[in-house]
Amino acid sequence: MKKSVKTNNILPGFNLSLGYTLLYLSLIVLIPLSAAFIKTTELSLHEFWAVVSAPRVVASYKLTFGASLIGALINAVFGLITAWVLVRYTFPGKKIIDALVDLPFALPTAVAGIALTAVYASNGWIGSFLESYGIKVAFTPLGIIVALTFIGLPFVVRTVQPVLQDLEAETEEAAASLGANRWQTFVKIILPAIWPALLTGFALAFARAIGEYGSVIFIAGNVPMVSEITPLIIITKLEQYEYASATAIAVVMLVISFLLLFAINGLQWWVSRRATISR
Repeated sequence: MKKSVKTNNILPGFNLSLGYTLLYLSLIVLIPLSAAFIKTTELSLHEFWAVVSAPRVVASYKLTFGASLIGALINAVFGLITAWVLVRYTFPGKKIIDALVDLPFALPTAVAGIALTAVYASNGWIGSFLESYGIKVAFTPLGIIVALTFIGLPFVVRTVQPVLQDLEAETEEAAASLGANRWQTFVKIILPAIWPALLTGFALAFARAIGEYGSVIFIAGNVPMVSEITPLIIITKLEQYEYASATAIAVVMLVISFLLLFAINGLQWWVSRRATISR
């Protein structure tokens, strides 16, 4: 007959811990988000639809989600490369570069926006060079993508980096000894191992970019129907004391963001499940 082993938890028991968790999430997340939905009910269904489907608002949806998606995809590629270099190579200044990855976390978003605008404007270091080739970055949708890529990079690097550190180099050497080339080793060995972490980093970068305001507002140009992001429209509505309209647009953003993140997390779960079954 087996004896039950009693585990001594350092933290309080399950019931008390769950109560603290639900209380904290309610105060920080659920109640504020519920307030947005409740405020929106001040509008009739017709008024709600008129606000959220206005051409200017729809254009901002397309720009915000499209630029966020492109920025997250760019970070998924170059964030992976950056994480690979930081994990697999030793070179002078490595610790400095590793610290620079976290700079978008610590840097105030307004400072980041001003710095990016100064660099990518037509008279900036990079902007003047690109403009000679007919590429204008600042005050265009391209500038928004640059800003969203800047703030999203650390999410991908910091989620992929630990997985690469745990991935043994001997596995790649074994694949090479069996005749696999570099591309086959990457696709068959490395990518399946880091794919869940890469998806997580992509989702975090995408979610962060959707709600970004400070770093985008300076470089965007804020031209209606061209380079105006949805958070700016929400701020404009609030400044005009149109609180119900602002919350209506915010609710649409919230619902779309939740559905996209739910789909990404579902894909991540499916990939992890397939990887577990294959083992």
